[in-house]
Amino acid sequence: MPSQTEIDRRYHNLRNAMASESIDCLLVYGNQYAGFEGALRYVSGFEIVHRYACTLLPLEGDPTLLFPSEARWIGDKCKPWVKDQVWADVPGKWIRDQAGSRGWKRLGVYGLDYIMPVRDYRELAGGAVELLPFDFQFDMARAVKSDEELDSVYDSMSIIVAGFRRLVEAYQPGRTEAEIMAPAVECFFAHGAGPRMMNIVLSGTHGEAEAYFKVPGSRAVHADDLMLYSLEVTGEDGYWVEFSRPLIQGRLGRHATAMSKIYPEALEAARRRMREGERAGAVHRASAEIFERHGFRLGHLSGHSIGMTMIEHPSVGANSDVELRENMILSFHPQVVDQQGQVCLYTQDTYRVGRTEGDCLADVPWEIYGR
Repeated sequence: MPSQTEIDRRYHNLRNAMASESIDCLLVYGNQYAGFEGALRYVSGFEIVHRYACTLLPLEGDPTLLFPSEARWIGDKCKPWVKDQVWADVPGKWIRDQAGSRGWKRLGVYGLDYIMPVRDYRELAGGAVELLPFDFQFDMARAVKSDEELDSVYDSMSIIVAGFRRLVEAYQPGRTEAEIMAPAVECFFAHGAGPRMMNIVLSGTHGEAEAYFKVPGSRAVHADDLMLYSLEVTGEDGYWVEFSRPLIQGRLGRHATAMSKIYPEALEAARRRMREGERAGAVHRASAEIFERHGFRLGHLSGHSIGMTMIEHPSVGANSDVELRENMILSFHPQVVDQQGQVCLYTQDTYRVGRTEGDCLADVPWEIYGR
């Protein structure tokens, strides 16, 4: 449970953002899909186990936790600090009625595009209230982490690094992709991650990894298979971190070898740009331009802000003009692909934006592991 000072800080920042957009009430949705649950917990303390829920944060007055009636027995309702709790057959209809009785005209919605259920949207769209997407504004209001939040981020980082070391210990040709991953997952769960994990893999034969993610499965790993396990988890407090390093016992392929020689320089160039007042796009370009000079390109955005939601604004991409501020937390994960987009090399690290340069939170050298 965060302190009252921390809760007050969150509400103060969010209400400032609401006031600037003339928002009467903010609807913060979350569901059980990994990475989409955190905003709700951020504003209420409720940890979703199944289905979905919504917190209503009015510009003035106390917040309300709203559940669908079928979720009455799901999740610990004593845990959240928001004690005004309502169960409704159709939450969107309940919100519509509240808006009418309280004179709300403009409702900001976190999760309008990906999380808000269709049945709730149907009750609210086209009615007397105006629905406004509020994901960007919400994320920017929470992007700079407090000291209390940073402690939780560091805790998550210690868990993910411990899990990675377990994975490396378990790595042995002949085992399956899932068997190699299993000890890391056991470590994550034992330290409070619960269902808040997304552990996937890029892999391929002859020392080259194919450029698409998949779930680790029953395929047996050979010595010359390049394995790029993408570890994404939280600690008990719900703060996401991400981490990855290349894993192979045999020889790297031609493309992977060339990419691996460039990676340390590109990562360091990006880290130095993660500073107060810098633009997020400059971080991306610092890394991307180095790879491009050597004939490679990035498969997608190179990173994003991260917190209690897996992917938060701002993104770290070529067109991101958002100004970075000290104590933002960034996941930086450049996926480098060949010109045909067929093979890749990948890494993930979690950074704190510093005053003059970024701080990588994992004390794990970038190198090839498993040899």
